[in-house]
Amino acid sequence: MKWCHWFQFIISKRIETYEEHIPGQTRDWNEELQTTRELPRKTLPERLLRERAIFKVHGDFVTAATRGAMAVIDGNVLAINPGEDAKMQMFIWNNIFFSLGFDVRDHYKELGGDAAAFVAPRYDLHGVRVYNAVDVEGLYTLGTVVIDYRGYRVTAQSIIPGILEREQEQSVVYGSIDFGKTVLSHPKYLDLLRQAGKHLKILPHAVLNERDEPVELCSSVECKGIIGNDGRHYILDLLRTFPPDVNFLKLPEVQLSKELVDMGFPIEHRHKLCCLRQELLEAFIEDRYVSFIRIAAVHLQQLNSKKQSEKPEEKQLPALEEAEKETSETKEPETEKPVEKKEEEKPQPTSNETKTAEAMVNAIREAQSNVATSNEVQAAEVVKRACAAVGSLKEKEFDFRFNPDVFSSGIRHVDGEEGTCSSLAKQKVLVQDAAEFLVVKQIPAFIKEHLAHSSAPIDGQSLTESLHSHGINVRYLGKVIKLLAQMPRMDYLHRIAVLELIVRATKHIYYTYMQNTEPLHLSAAISHFLNCLLTTGPVNPAVSSEEAHKKRSNGSKHNKHKSKGNKQQASGNQNGSSSGSSSGGSSSSSDWTLVTPRSLWQQIRREAKSYWDWELDCDSIETAVSKYGILRISLLRAFCLKVGIQVLLREYNFESKHKPTFGDEDIVNVFPVVKHISPRATDAYNFYTTGQAKIQQGMFKEGYELISEALNLLNNVFGAMHQENGSCLRMLARLSYLLGDAQDALAIQQRAVIMSERVNGIDHPSTILEYTHLSLYSFANGHVGMSLKLLYRARYLIVLICGEDHPEVALIDSNISLILHALGEYELSLRFIEHALKLNIKYFGSKAMHVAFSYHLMARTQSCMGDFRSALNNEKETYSIYKSQVGEKHEKTRDSAECLRLLTQQAVLLQRKMNDIYSNGKLTSDLPPIHITPPSMGSVLDMLNTINGILFVQISQKDIVKVRSEIEKHFKANSAENEVNDAIKSIVAAANNNGDVDAETDATKDNKDLGTGSTQLTNGEKDAETAVASS
Repeated sequence: MKWCHWFQFIISKRIETYEEHIPGQTRDWNEELQTTRELPRKTLPERLLRERAIFKVHGDFVTAATRGAMAVIDGNVLAINPGEDAKMQMFIWNNIFFSLGFDVRDHYKELGGDAAAFVAPRYDLHGVRVYNAVDVEGLYTLGTVVIDYRGYRVTAQSIIPGILEREQEQSVVYGSIDFGKTVLSHPKYLDLLRQAGKHLKILPHAVLNERDEPVELCSSVECKGIIGNDGRHYILDLLRTFPPDVNFLKLPEVQLSKELVDMGFPIEHRHKLCCLRQELLEAFIEDRYVSFIRIAAVHLQQLNSKKQSEKPEEKQLPALEEAEKETSETKEPETEKPVEKKEEEKPQPTSNETKTAEAMVNAIREAQSNVATSNEVQAAEVVKRACAAVGSLKEKEFDFRFNPDVFSSGIRHVDGEEGTCSSLAKQKVLVQDAAEFLVVKQIPAFIKEHLAHSSAPIDGQSLTESLHSHGINVRYLGKVIKLLAQMPRMDYLHRIAVLELIVRATKHIYYTYMQNTEPLHLSAAISHFLNCLLTTGPVNPAVSSEEAHKKRSNGSKHNKHKSKGNKQQASGNQNGSSSGSSSGGSSSSSDWTLVTPRSLWQQIRREAKSYWDWELDCDSIETAVSKYGILRISLLRAFCLKVGIQVLLREYNFESKHKPTFGDEDIVNVFPVVKHISPRATDAYNFYTTGQAKIQQGMFKEGYELISEALNLLNNVFGAMHQENGSCLRMLARLSYLLGDAQDALAIQQRAVIMSERVNGIDHPSTILEYTHLSLYSFANGHVGMSLKLLYRARYLIVLICGEDHPEVALIDSNISLILHALGEYELSLRFIEHALKLNIKYFGSKAMHVAFSYHLMARTQSCMGDFRSALNNEKETYSIYKSQVGEKHEKTRDSAECLRLLTQQAVLLQRKMNDIYSNGKLTSDLPPIHITPPSMGSVLDMLNTINGILFVQISQKDIVKVRSEIEKHFKANSAENEVNDAIKSIVAAANNNGDVDAETDATKDNKDLGTGSTQLTNGEKDAETAVASS
């Protein structure tokens, strides 16, 4: 009977997995994807319906593409060109086109061969993402999914109608199919791509075709435009949407600055497809725009001061004298360095600053009136100087757009007049400046941002997301590690970065390793690889080299793509692994048995040096653990997530000297790692950001309503379970708690925890954060035991991921200590707070407020234990820190002084009783009871709130009036600055006598909106929570 049920289960799973094979059940994915994007979107119900349809179809497409990619690699799909070499084979399954990440017909020969072919799908996916975000009506992209499975990279795409019925040369009406030798253009594509280029900051440019005729393009040459049989205009091959990264290209015509050369740039990467991220371009343009406004303001003040100097009876404004000094400093060289200094010296708003801003406004107003009458030439000169100083493409407009083909080899550009936006030299300088901005400004800004440890990355994934948000590519990870190594306060981030680099280097080697492995020996090969990576004990493979070779020669059924891996490893590096196989000779399916721990770590060292230009100073897992503090379990978790391995849930003894740590039975599954576009809910995002703005203004109820509406919209679009729904729930729980409804906060946060466990995973950093929030709300509702269990769970997970040496562990330990203190477990409480104090001193410094608070908690615990001497010493440390940081008159300092007085009284009283006992000679008698008041739950909750960044303040009406006046002053200063900006914009518009500048400014705003819109809801979460904490 059991066998019958098992047989029925297998049949049902096979029908479910391969339901797409059933005749009449295949779906036209391209038609579904494009039709959903064409749905109307004028009203809110229409937009909700459209976004829900897009999300549903996209989710189905990703699922089908993933199944198809696995079937292709497993050899269950017949190629459409079976007679060709296995590397060149292509597949169609369920109306989805599949191609492999190999250099077909030497297409990428000049760009890095197979290494370039491997990364090209990922860059293409980035291009599809940004064009989808722009969402230009009439411009279509293909449904694209990139799947990494068993060492192979598979690109799954929807099929353009009619593309299979004609040759590629006949299909392409825009772009080039041979990297610029023959170039085509099309007026409709130019119009559509020009609209998208305004948002993406792509510069229209002209190149020469094979007949030496100029051809205008609004994208990279590689971007191809194909009009399908359905009449839609499709674009594909978007791998070079953004400009190249010259820091990783050795070009004879590029001379990098001395600072970059001293850092080792340019670095010759293994492929020539390295490009800058969209986030970097947005940050670069914003930085230059701020500089442009400041320089224009200085020049306008100078212009006004000259006007006033012509009237001797009027006294010159002090602000204008200051402006003249600043102008004299920045006038001579029209370079970027003075601009950068000005930006770094951004002053804090003071009363003098407000007067200066008002003086600037008055000066600019007068300059405006002059422009309106007779000084258009002078205003144009002001704009011209500012544009020259910041490196604008146009002389009289703030224009920053990038030519993605500017350094592409084999492309002949049409060079325009010097000083115009079509000047090739100017375009090259702009791309070089953006690449230099990444190293000189963004990497230091990334490190500076994390010095406060407010949103510290916990694992490699969160570190990568943080790097990407600053526009920093992961190929700069080696340079980031070198800077982090010089900062002891960033020790935890240095360790996480080193772990991520080791995992990525190992992944490159693993992919080549897997391509040379028979499916029959998959579990044995993976367990052997893990043994070599994580242990130094016996690593004898379960299958010997001779046995594997014998089974191979006996004609067992092989994976049809095995030859691809063999040829790949012999010829070079398909995925960036320059070392290939450890044997160094021709590859075979049994080479995996020859890998040893020593040879594997040698390959990892070479890979770290060649790819990231960083010297990994270890040759075994022991030295990595001792030198960098890496945990083996953390390395196992990170590596399995990165490459798609599921291991058996059990305790692994990495120190075993008698038998291998991993066996065949420990490898449960090999799953695909899927990269795709995440559809967005635009209206929900707008409600969410508006709610955040309300929260930052202190209007919690209005913010609660807006975020509740955002959650409703997300439920309409994504359904009940989605990552962004969890972010909304977390914010709603926090707002409920701040509004005094702890019971409602607990109920909402429980939903957020369940959702994070289901969507993100039980060991995801977001899940850990949800546990800590739920713990606080549980304690507020009187569930003390549950609160403690949740904190223990959160601590266990974070130690599993990154170890105990992390700022977040200090926060969790402080929470645990307080709750144990409330339960009367003083000794255990003291152990946790001592560990938290040690971490706080290490990462915040000995005089930080976090450290003062930890000393105070220790003093409280020690006083309850009767150790008044130690409590007194710790409270003295608290007092000295508060006194030095906030002064004697501050409330915290006075509270600490009062605590010191009470502790001194108790210590003196105890000492007197002890002296009485000794003087009377009654040493054997019992000590009198010490009256220690246990902490109340209310006081513990107040301390928990403070630790977690929540402070409830009782404000009188008099204080409210005072705060309101201060806010009005602050807004007045800000409005003055905004008025300066608006005045300058109007002067620029008047000087140009056309609407180009206004259009450019709108495009800049649209670009900023686009950049913000492409961010997940979770990215704005922390800002809102910080505002709540400081409310």
